[in-house]
Amino acid sequence: MQREKMLEQLENRQEAWDLVIIGGGATGLGAAIEAVSRGLKTLLVEQYDYAKGTSSRSTKLVHGGVRYLAQGNVTLVKEALRERGRLKKNAPHLVKDQSFIIPNYSWWGVPFYTIGLVLYDLLAGRLSLGKSRPFSKSKTLQKVPTLVADNLYGGVVYHDGQFDDSRLAINMVQTFADMGGVAVNYMKVDGLLKQDGQVNGVKVVDQETGKNYEIHSRAVLNATGVFVDDICKMDDPQARELVRVSQGVHLVLDKSFIPGDYAIMIPKTRDGRVLFAVPWHDKVVVGTTDIQKEKAELEPLALDEEIDFILETAGRFLVKPPTRKDVKSVFAGLRPLAAPQKEGKNTKEISRGHIIKVADSGLVTITGGKWTTYRQMAQDVIDLVGAKFNFNLQGSKTVNYKLHGYKENVDLSNPFYYYGADEESMLALAKENKALAEPISSNLSIIKAQVVWAVRQEMARTVEDFLARRTRALLLDARESVEIAPVVAELMARELHKNGEWTQQQLKDYEELAKNYILDSN
Repeated sequence: MQREKMLEQLENRQEAWDLVIIGGGATGLGAAIEAVSRGLKTLLVEQYDYAKGTSSRSTKLVHGGVRYLAQGNVTLVKEALRERGRLKKNAPHLVKDQSFIIPNYSWWGVPFYTIGLVLYDLLAGRLSLGKSRPFSKSKTLQKVPTLVADNLYGGVVYHDGQFDDSRLAINMVQTFADMGGVAVNYMKVDGLLKQDGQVNGVKVVDQETGKNYEIHSRAVLNATGVFVDDICKMDDPQARELVRVSQGVHLVLDKSFIPGDYAIMIPKTRDGRVLFAVPWHDKVVVGTTDIQKEKAELEPLALDEEIDFILETAGRFLVKPPTRKDVKSVFAGLRPLAAPQKEGKNTKEISRGHIIKVADSGLVTITGGKWTTYRQMAQDVIDLVGAKFNFNLQGSKTVNYKLHGYKENVDLSNPFYYYGADEESMLALAKENKALAEPISSNLSIIKAQVVWAVRQEMARTVEDFLARRTRALLLDARESVEIAPVVAELMARELHKNGEWTQQQLKDYEELAKNYILDSN
């Protein structure tokens, strides 16, 4: 999967594409796999890198949504639980069972949450990941010894899925390419093509070379997440806004704060939100917040009030309250929530379901939803595209389709487990060239061969691509990622045939970016 070869296919194609998809996040990639697997000649373009935005900044959960059940949204929960089970079967190297404990500090908590979570299990049916059950105080503390013991009555255990979001996105691009699809990152849409008022393609500019292309297609799908309204307004400047933007912030802490394998879920914080603390890549991800933003941003910034909220809430449940100096990285993501018809709803009340809209011009837009339900969203929108544009579609194959990298029973203690079936080929680079076996970061278990692999096989184009999304260094330890960036830049420059000027600019850009992920300890 190399960008040069993808560009070559784009440039050499004489006929119109069946479908052009704008957006390389979870929704766009899911739709791309669905489309190409059902016989459509499909091109996907992404203005930056795959999963650059929201899709790499999730809570790292493949879940039904316990809080949506509390809100009474049984339909969404049932769909998400079904898709959770399917995703675990289709990408077992990236999706694993995660046990959660809800600590209860009131006498009624254990029976109350046990009853609710039994319903959660029933909705999952045959795709359930495990049985919810109550734990005594001693067993709760045995599983999570860092919990505050005073006034603890016990806990309730339930099961959900946990994953690596941007690694799944990369495997989805590879799956799409394996099926014959064409995907190009750093390819920005700056206009729509029309004939007789109907959209019949896109105008794009290659962000690396500045070259412009006009790409014709029978259908265009806008799957740009929080930026869908920008594309809609290219089509119709008067288009009603489809998205309300909500920000969620996460803090990454050392594993010592929750040393075991169990995650914690606080079902109701002081302002009515849910807080998770989840083990991830030998660290702990704590979050999230839910505040409305006026506009979408590519690099949203965590607000002090969000950081303080997470630290304060976590500190009430943990024996050692985390402080700003304990934060390895802070990251913010934006959720594309379907804008309500009536004003006045806050973001916690807005539907987490997805919406599909077809404009008068034929432009199809999909937004909303969440990572867990990406496959169902994809099937829904491609079904609609097939009907709207009279495509003779094959039946959907994605329910049981194994994603690129599929590998069962991976060893989670292996630092390279997330490569799945590609691990052996990646490590073969280090066997062929001993220099590539050298570690870049012992702390984060990154070796030089991973950089070369990311460029040759995963379409990494920048230092950020590698440190933020091909590995998760930026999110796991932002300071460490800055320390190792020069080695990464040197290796990438060699692979991409870039000069010293490129290397210096990359390092400057990356250091500027990383500042947003590093907390001032004052």
